[in-house]
Amino acid sequence: GHIELARPVFHAGFMIKVKKILECICFSCGKLKVDMRDPQVANVVRRIKPQHRLKAIWALAAKKTVCETDDLAENDEGDATAEDEYKRDQRKAITVGGGHGGCGHLQPVWRKEALKLISVTKPSAEKREDGITEAEKRVVPPGEILNVLKKIPAEDLNIMGLNADYARPDWMILTVLPVPPAAVRPSISVDGGALRSEDDLTYKLIQILKASATVRRLEAEGVPPSVIDENFNF
Repeated sequence: GHIELARPVFHAGFMIKVKKILECICFSCGKLKVDMRDPQVANVVRRIKPQHRLKAIWALAAKKTVCETDDLAENDEGDATAEDEYKRDQRKAITVGGGHGGCGHLQPVWRKEALKLISVTKPSAEKREDGITEAEKRVVPPGEILNVLKKIPAEDLNIMGLNADYARPDWMILTVLPVPPAAVRPSISVDGGALRSEDDLTYKLIQILKASATVRRLEAEGVPPSVIDENFNF
């Protein structure tokens, strides 16, 4: 059986992998920050086996601080602000493969602390003009990261060496918790090793079930997020 969690949670065994994937993609649109037009990327895909490819792609993509947009060709004729001119340039860029096709957003730097992932975002030019120079740090909830990982196109998964059918990165975040039968639950020693008990895991599963039910109830009641987070962080 399984327990359906009220909110997605990180899998401790995949935290490093999820962090690396986040450093390869745009946190806004989910697109890989590099593509096959880069000779280095094409060389990695051609020469390195899929199971070892993520590390090589990460070394190239992690350096990118912006999700690059299309390089629209300039046209000297007519008004550049007119809608028809803009659409024509868009079509031209797509036709000639003139750009990466990204969204143009600045990318955060990712930090891992225990079972939390923290995004550190440098202030934009507008904020720097307003006197804001400190980077913004934010603990990103697993649910938000799950939604971004779901946006990754299948062709980008292939470049990173991930299988879109059997190893999607959004599956590395838990939305349900498997529950093993009582007969195969690991036993622990009690009273100095004289006795053994299989109830330890059962108690933990009960605690998780109760905490998940509490989070659902608080969300339904419209309780402030800070109170819900206290129960969720259990």
